[in-house]
Amino acid sequence: MIDRSQATSWARRLKVRHLESFLVLEEAGTLTEAAARLHMTQSAMSHWLAEMEGVVGTPLVVRGRRVQLTPAGHLLKRLAVGVLGDIARTGREMSAVAEGRVPRLNVGSVWAGIAGGLPEAVSAFQQDHADVLVSIHDGPFDNLLGGLETRALDAVIGVLDARAHRPGLEHRVLFDDRVAIVIGQGSRHWGRSAGLGFADLLHENWVMPPGGTLTRIQMDAFLIAQEASWLVPKAETASLAMMQALLHKGDYVGVCSESMADYMASLGLLQKIAIDAGIRFGPITVVWKREHASATLMDFIDCLVAQASARQRPAP
Repeated sequence: MIDRSQATSWARRLKVRHLESFLVLEEAGTLTEAAARLHMTQSAMSHWLAEMEGVVGTPLVVRGRRVQLTPAGHLLKRLAVGVLGDIARTGREMSAVAEGRVPRLNVGSVWAGIAGGLPEAVSAFQQDHADVLVSIHDGPFDNLLGGLETRALDAVIGVLDARAHRPGLEHRVLFDDRVAIVIGQGSRHWGRSAGLGFADLLHENWVMPPGGTLTRIQMDAFLIAQEASWLVPKAETASLAMMQALLHKGDYVGVCSESMADYMASLGLLQKIAIDAGIRFGPITVVWKREHASATLMDFIDCLVAQASARQRPAP
């Protein structure tokens, strides 16, 4: 068994200055140039390198006209880049916190939110908050809500239901979404979907979300109302990327949120099938923890609401 204390003992003797100087040496290519950049004598630079190699217990460079990194040297370079990058990033974030600013927002969203205005909201928000990093995470709504409790996420975009009314949560409705029926370029109906209706597709190969998901529940209810509850999908997937791939490569009919269908159709990847009776998906909402709200987060939420309102206004 490896003794972890021995395996990491060399790292305890490393200093940030060691890592900074090593990157300077690798970039400079020679001890002479590195010494000049670090305002050291060449002998002092040679002594420092020997000290570094003594710390890690193996040669880091092959000396020659230009120094070349050994395999161990490449590993140390990777460590130096990662550690110094983390230090710089954390320093910027600490400065922001000290000044009362939020350096980062973590936002979770279901696909309907991502297709329904989230990218535009991020762009609008960063026009006034250029120094705030927005990190976006996608996944099932229930999983994302757990991130609000642990503070892994600052806000979550998903379908309004009882989960958004949990104690301590606030929410704002962004837009009302529906379920759409779509085809891809693999369909024999591609390019002439305008004349198709739901009845024309009953006996096609269907790709649907798994049972129990909101989209599937709403679709199953629609099938019952259309006296087509016998319809069984040929494939099930919760991944929109996989659904789009199946529709692109094979002769299938798919089911997804209308906001995503509209977005994919705008890119020429999907075509919507018109249906007489709309299939309601539900209101898409942004949810956040009341006690964790910051002025920066509320500015971001205002951008989400503004973008959602703009999308719903009729074109002049």
